[in-house]
Amino acid sequence: MRLTNEQWAAIENLLPTPRAKRRGRPAADKRACVEGILWVLRSGARWRDLPPQYPSPVTCWRRLRQWEERGVWERAWRALLGTLDQRGLLKWEETFLDATFFPAKKGASRLAKQSAARARKPWYWPMARVYLWEFRSRLPRRTR
Repeated sequence: MRLTNEQWAAIENLLPTPRAKRRGRPAADKRACVEGILWVLRSGARWRDLPPQYPSPVTCWRRLRQWEERGVWERAWRALLGTLDQRGLLKWEETFLDATFFPAKKGASRLAKQSAARARKPWYWPMARVYLWEFRSRLPRRTR
């Protein structure tokens, strides 16, 4: 998936610049990495099936993970919602959150302690919090 120049301009400043290395290969282009990430997410393909016009699959995956850990995607989501709301393109009264993608807990006891690796919150929780916060702040007060 290729981003238009307008789309890229909207998100370019939200993405951190990779630190410069003293040796080795120069860092991959941010835009190419974003386009590679979007290609994988949109196609549903494996990382190793990433076409050669994008940076290496490992590089794109690593950037996705780093940006997720740094909260880049949450900031981008907030910026997108803010921009759409300013333009009047969001209808908050018609929004809903679909939770069908949440993983099911199979056979786990409620008292069982989760491992440290599983206790980490997935990326969609911050997104859901932002979305719900934006939605709640726009709801009109009920009157009797």
